[in-house]
Amino acid sequence: MIEYIFPLDGLALVAFLGPSDSNIKWLRAAFPQVVFNLRGGSLKFSGTAEDVERLKGGLSQLHDRFQQVGELNDEDFKSVFASLGSIPLAPYTNPNEAEALVYGPNGFVVRAKTENQKKMVKAISEHDVLFAIGPAGSGKTYTAVALAVRSLKNREVKKIILTRPAVEAGENLGFLPGDMKEKIDPYLRPLYDALGDMIQADKLKNYLDTGVIEIAPLAFMRGRTLDKAFVILDEAQNATRLQLKMFLTRMGPTAKFIITGDLTQIDLPRKQHSGLVQAIRILEGVEGIEMVQLTTDDVLRHKLVKRILRAYEKDEESNPQ
Repeated sequence: MIEYIFPLDGLALVAFLGPSDSNIKWLRAAFPQVVFNLRGGSLKFSGTAEDVERLKGGLSQLHDRFQQVGELNDEDFKSVFASLGSIPLAPYTNPNEAEALVYGPNGFVVRAKTENQKKMVKAISEHDVLFAIGPAGSGKTYTAVALAVRSLKNREVKKIILTRPAVEAGENLGFLPGDMKEKIDPYLRPLYDALGDMIQADKLKNYLDTGVIEIAPLAFMRGRTLDKAFVILDEAQNATRLQLKMFLTRMGPTAKFIITGDLTQIDLPRKQHSGLVQAIRILEGVEGIEMVQLTTDDVLRHKLVKRILRAYEKDEESNPQ
């Protein structure tokens, strides 16, 4: 028997080892003759010279992959050890994690929690353009960002582009302090917050600095071709007809687009019409485009938020303007 200690210092252990050390359980199933011992910042294992060498090589590859994407899953382990001639006999699966979209920092699990959020997940796997329409708090933006992060981590796309119209909701953008970026960033804060739940802070900063993740106002999309990217247009109800048409026609041949919006919160000036309202009418039934309608039943914020939304809906039905 040969013993080897594989150092795990400097890694986010929960992300590397999986929730409840699921990846170690996976290794135990794949190498039943090897004894594993996780202690502190290292993984000690002992077995035959052949198994130990195979494990050393595979773990080194997984370490490099983890440094690139920030997490590991069963498929990563399977592909690495299959290439080394050790095909796992019984990969570990946790049925409670079957619907997980992304594992965030410290093992935080992001998943679709409602039926309509699950419809979003299914729809984007079968279509290249998805419209997700629903009230505040229904999870349309959060689910869309999780789908984008999953696609990036699975190397299905090379970058994520998140955009919003910079439309004032009863406030004046011009009076905000700072340069244009500092004026725009508050409008994009919900997107930063969602990303922060799903990607480690240092890796997120690197993605933002290198352009792997780009967050920008809708006006910055003009003239571009957005390809090999997962692109989300948030708050699309505040895009004009020309802006939304411009955005949709930026789509490259290998891109995925999600457009989210709430038709009850249009902040455009009175004389401007929402491009989202027009797009839903024009594009309904177009092949390759899917539309998911979320409702107050999907709201997962404080229980009062759902009651508030329903009270407003009742008032609007009774007092249409």
